[in-house]
Amino acid sequence: MDVAAWDKNYEETELVWGAPPNELLVEYATALPHGQALDLACGEGRNALWLATRGWEVTGIDYSAVAIEKARTIAARSPRSVLDRLDYRCGDVTVAEYASRNGQGYDLALLLYLHLPAPQRTLVVNRAINSLKPDGILMILGHDRSNIDYGVGGPKDPEILYTPEELMQEFQGRLEFEIAGNPHRHTETGIAVDALVIGRKSGVGNAKNG
Repeated sequence: MDVAAWDKNYEETELVWGAPPNELLVEYATALPHGQALDLACGEGRNALWLATRGWEVTGIDYSAVAIEKARTIAARSPRSVLDRLDYRCGDVTVAEYASRNGQGYDLALLLYLHLPAPQRTLVVNRAINSLKPDGILMILGHDRSNIDYGVGGPKDPEILYTPEELMQEFQGRLEFEIAGNPHRHTETGIAVDALVIGRKSGVGNAKNG
């Protein structure tokens, strides 16, 4: 969808993605020491807010002004200590400035359910890797291409979907992969097939532009 369609979606739905943070993010990040985090396509901020409540300083970027305004409104209900750790920005993640609040890069970057055509996806992933500190972590999670035939929900355009294997092949040398697979997610209408890749920034091949 284009930005106008997303704005309309966020305007007409109380919470498009619900309030709780993503379960796989919680499972993985709970044990991490808090630091600087980047949430690309942050939507209404459910994951950014959860990280901030755990001590992370979080930059959230989304191109829907409605989503960002809702994220700020929801965050305003939090204690000042949490609110001060959140920085929501309205912008297109393919061109927006990713700079961390302290200017030293991110310990964790999230690309959760951000579905773009392959060239734009490659650009955004490379930019996200570039924004990480040495040994920083990138988490990519979305609908797997096989979900079209074997799962429910999500986009039906194979051009904007991917598999863990494709991501690992493309970004080999830029990331040292810790987790990759196809988690199955139970929804009200059935089981969705996702694609998950988590990797640390490698010291090799990290001069790529994007």
